[in-house]
Amino acid sequence: MERRISRQVRIGSCLIGGGAPIAVQSMTNTKTEDAAATVCQILALEEAGCEIVRVTVPTPEAALALEEIKPKIHIPLVADIHFDYRLAIAAMDHGADKVRINPGNIGSEAGVRAVVERAAKDGIPLRVGVNSGSLEKKYIEKYGGVTAEGLAESALGQAALIEAFGYENLVISIKSSRVPMSIRAHEIIAERCDYPLHVGITEAGTVQSGSIKSAVGLGAILSRGIGDTVRVSLTGDPVEEIRVARQILRDLGLRKEGIEVISCPTCGRTSIDLIPLANAVEKMVQPYAAKNLTVAVMGCVVNGPGEAREADLGIAGGKGEGFLFRKGEILCRLPESELLAALEEELKKW
Repeated sequence: MERRISRQVRIGSCLIGGGAPIAVQSMTNTKTEDAAATVCQILALEEAGCEIVRVTVPTPEAALALEEIKPKIHIPLVADIHFDYRLAIAAMDHGADKVRINPGNIGSEAGVRAVVERAAKDGIPLRVGVNSGSLEKKYIEKYGGVTAEGLAESALGQAALIEAFGYENLVISIKSSRVPMSIRAHEIIAERCDYPLHVGITEAGTVQSGSIKSAVGLGAILSRGIGDTVRVSLTGDPVEEIRVARQILRDLGLRKEGIEVISCPTCGRTSIDLIPLANAVEKMVQPYAAKNLTVAVMGCVVNGPGEAREADLGIAGGKGEGFLFRKGEILCRLPESELLAALEEELKKW
């Protein structure tokens, strides 16, 4: 897949754009002022494969907490700012590697200038952009409602304001909860600038419905070569966002890290209680996310090592028993109750 050429931006130790791998990010849902709880959640996100994390900074106390949080984590820390430009400055003073602002609600042009001047002092990148719920009234009136054209024009206008102050260390995001609008908006903005793009489907929904919507929307956007960092926005544990994002990237061939579990859909030939077994395997492999493997869970000898021969490891069911296989070769036959443990022992060897 040919990716859009964008300029490169450094966020702490992470590069986005310019051909760098698409970075996976998430946002904490703890109170940032509670530094211990926030650190605990960030470390869980790191273990799942998060590469950039964003925290909300709605108060001076939250900005101050960044100083305690940053030394205890291992990925870039982004401050999410709304309404008060002084909080953006305080976040940078206390260690933020990047700041997300919406120039349209930051207070005033003078406030935006102050944020830009502070960012320029240490070369801290700014993420600017808009989502469908915060589109300015003038664009709604111009286009007769919230539209892809309005979203793109608003985001480019925000970038132009910061460029007018002599700063171009920017990342742009445009998000909508409507998939077709998101796709079109990204197509427009990808043609009109070379800034790296943060992509996502905002307010996607619960873990189940939001994962589907995100897969459809992000899959369409990323398959067009558009996107330099992604966030899957789900109502749930932020760790789920990382798992879904990595699965989307892996299925598109854009990232290889992580374990892919494939399983047959079951049919009348299925001779094993496959559904709970497949769920158990999916849960079991999570601590091994650093491995690059495909693991198969198959319901019968027809769909066993034959159909899943390209899997690195797998198990397949029979009548009261099953077998463990590797690269299409049967390693051993086992009682059904021992398959999961045997698969994990083999997984540990990789």
